[in-house]
Amino acid sequence: MDIERIINNIKDNQPLIHNITNYVTTNDVANMILAIGASPIMADEVLEVEDITSIAQGLNLNLGTINQNRFKAIKKSGLTANQYHIPVLLDPVGIGASKLRQQYVHELIDHIQFDVIRGNISEIRALYQNTSTKGVDANYIDTITPDNILEVVSYIKEIAKMFHCIIAVSSAIDIVANEDKAYVIYNGHPMMSRITGSGCMLSGLCTAFISTNKDHMLDACALAFICNGIAGEMAYDKMIERHSGNATYRNDLIDAIYLMTPQNIKERAHYEIY
Repeated sequence: MDIERIINNIKDNQPLIHNITNYVTTNDVANMILAIGASPIMADEVLEVEDITSIAQGLNLNLGTINQNRFKAIKKSGLTANQYHIPVLLDPVGIGASKLRQQYVHELIDHIQFDVIRGNISEIRALYQNTSTKGVDANYIDTITPDNILEVVSYIKEIAKMFHCIIAVSSAIDIVANEDKAYVIYNGHPMMSRITGSGCMLSGLCTAFISTNKDHMLDACALAFICNGIAGEMAYDKMIERHSGNATYRNDLIDAIYLMTPQNIKERAHYEIY
């Protein structure tokens, strides 16, 4: 993994990232993208999304607060991204929570080629098996542990092969894989689950990373996860130092991404390749 090259490609090119994302976390996603050196734009009006997507370098699609009009905008944006060979990420938030979300996600997958699908392990399992999940949180049954890591890696590679894309799984142990290679990432902190939208922010971050690193998207997506995990650890250190709470933690998480350097990453990255 060429850390300097991946990071410098983002900061030197300052890619425009088009986001149709969760209303709850739009501001946080925008700030996370700005923190890494990219530029966010949020546009979900179906009459303009083709124009906006066509000038972007990456597209981040999130089903967190879905409705019929937003779905039309998401689908049109994804088709446009494919037309212009723009990297596109899908975050199938809460796919197992309702039949509507399942229907929407599978319609998107039938018509759009995604470069990355990012979700928690329960969402990815629901995507693959059409099973139900516990809202937008990972089901405790699906926890990735050192004891089942080989089994889960094989499972994620199988899903990546089925959908012809990178599958990026958020958990206590993260997995970012294509059909041939998997990064198993141990960075992060449980406090990240105590703020709203940590996954949404990660999706925006991943889109920024892959947008300027098309030739090595797996490495770039894995590095986004590593940076995010390190930022979570650094933010927790600040939280303890200040005796602060989860709102400040969210800001410190974004600050840590802004201050991230290749040297930080090399010193703190904790991952294995399978």
